[in-house]
Parts: sequence; structure tokens; C-alpha cells
Amino acid sequence: MSEAYSQTDAPDVELIDRWKRGDTAAATAIVSRHSDALARFAVNLGERNDIEELVQDTFVRAFGSLHSFRGDSALRTWLFTIERRLVLDRRRAAKRAPEVVEVTDSSAATEFTALDSMVAAETEQQVREAIGRLSPTQREVFTLRVSEGFSYKDIARIVGSTEGAARVHYHNAMRAVKEFLSDE
Repeated sequence: MSEAYSQTDAPDVELIDRWKRGDTAAATAIVSRHSDALARFAVNLGERNDIEELVQDTFVRAFGSLHSFRGDSALRTWLFTIERRLVLDRRRAAKRAPEVVEVTDSSAATEFTALDSMVAAETEQQVREAIGRLSPTQREVFTLRVSEGFSYKDIARIVGSTEGAARVHYHNAMRAVKEFLSDE
């Protein structure tokens, strides 16, 4: 088995052990594996500026305190928790309200006719508007569940609540989005 194969396919726990023993390629594999998901999560939390810096700060903080990672949750869950705290810290420092998530994908329209493109853009705008009307906690839980596929248990760890509360926030968010879309 080649080293490149073992780095890419190794479980996170094994990569952490390798990094602790000085294998910098293991750290690169961890960053490569989780950076895109962290960037998406930051955008879904409403961050629009310095996403790469936020992701980098998340890894810096994580690698700086990797000795405290007990493995009670998945590494990705722990990274999302760190990033969420960084976002909240940034917001407190800036003393500003969270921004509405704005997701654009101009390449998506190239496969459709002009009418399909208009309908898709209008629907996307309605969904963004519906999500924007959710409370910050509902928006976080909804995004973690729908966009990232986290379990309620992991969502509870990330947002600092109970599993039951995460379920309630998700179901209330889903109901609110459906109601908003049916009113449109």
C-alpha cells in the first residue's frame, strides 16, 4: 500500500495519531478532507468575507488543541464546533447582526432553457428568503441537517444544545420554510 493511498483513506483518528507523531502529510490530509465542508458551513452561517481565513483559523485552533480532542465525537463535528465558536466570536467582536446567507451558482443555469433558468432562480430566491426568516439557531440546525447531513446528536454538540432541542429546532425550521413557500 502506498503512503499516498494510506493518507487519503486513513480514518481521522489514525491521521490524528500520525500528525501527533510528526507526520505533516497527515495534517494535510485532514485539512484536505474537511476544508470544503467547513467553508460551506461558514457560508451557511451567513459569513461572506474571509471564508478561507476562517477555515484556516479553525484548523490552527484545532491543531493547537488536538491534545484535548478525546474522540467522543467525530473530528468533523469537533471542527464544526470550533468554527461555529470562531464565527460567534467574530460577530461579538464586530458587534453586528448575522447576515443572510447568499448562495449563487451561475454555472447551474447553463443546462437549462431561459425559462427554466428564470424559474430556478426565482425558486432559489424564495428558498433563500425562507431560510433567512428563520431564527439564527433554526438556520444553523437546518443547514447542518440539510446541507451537511449531520445527525441530531452531532448537531446538538455543534450548537451546544440537547439532541431533543436540535430535533425541535429542525422540525420548526422545516415547518416554517414549508409554510413560507406555500404562501408564495
